[in-house]
Amino acid sequence: MGNRKKTAIIVAGGSGSRMQSAVPKQFLDLAGKPVLYHTITAFTEAYPDIDIVLVLPENHISYANNLLQAFDNIPAITMVQGGETRFHSVKNGLQQVKEEGVVFVHDGVRPLVSPALVRTCYEAACSHGSAIPVIDMKDSVREVNGEHNRAVDRGRFRIVQTPQTFVSSWILPAFEQPYDPLFTDEATVVEHFGHFVHLVPGEESNLKITKPLDLVMAKAFLDLRG
Repeated sequence: MGNRKKTAIIVAGGSGSRMQSAVPKQFLDLAGKPVLYHTITAFTEAYPDIDIVLVLPENHISYANNLLQAFDNIPAITMVQGGETRFHSVKNGLQQVKEEGVVFVHDGVRPLVSPALVRTCYEAACSHGSAIPVIDMKDSVREVNGEHNRAVDRGRFRIVQTPQTFVSSWILPAFEQPYDPLFTDEATVVEHFGHFVHLVPGEESNLKITKPLDLVMAKAFLDLRG
């Protein structure tokens, strides 16, 4: 099961606007290395033979070339230009998948994903066709409808993370569908194509860096790992 072709499509779009930074958030420093360095390293530590497809805006290519200098041994990375939406960016990345195997799609700004979670997603996708990491909701949740709102049972809901992982025979044809604004992530695209989505336990530390506080928390998690 461990010898299927593996490709990680790492979506590194977005700017540093909410980070109050001129540098795009995926290239900000985290414990002495760019955020994206940590993201990529988790996948190469899980599977040294993995192909990395980095999807990013054209004007970030120079940042990405600097990023490569952070690696002692540069992994197999292909850079692809992003699209108008996440769907289009992922679709551009999928064009690099040339043979049957397992495809991970991961947020570039989730640098604390563990190699163990990457392997869990791979093995579950091999068994079930897909693997979507999720965590429980801790906060109370209310549904708002106009001026009315009501409490809902948080036990019925999960928070979705990445890497969203699929066998290539599912995700490649699913992304040939016409774009729909309801496609908020890869799971919704594959589900719309008629496949069942399999959930696996995610990780509390697998946070998405969007605000300055997130970077502080990520550094704290890294310090705890030692």
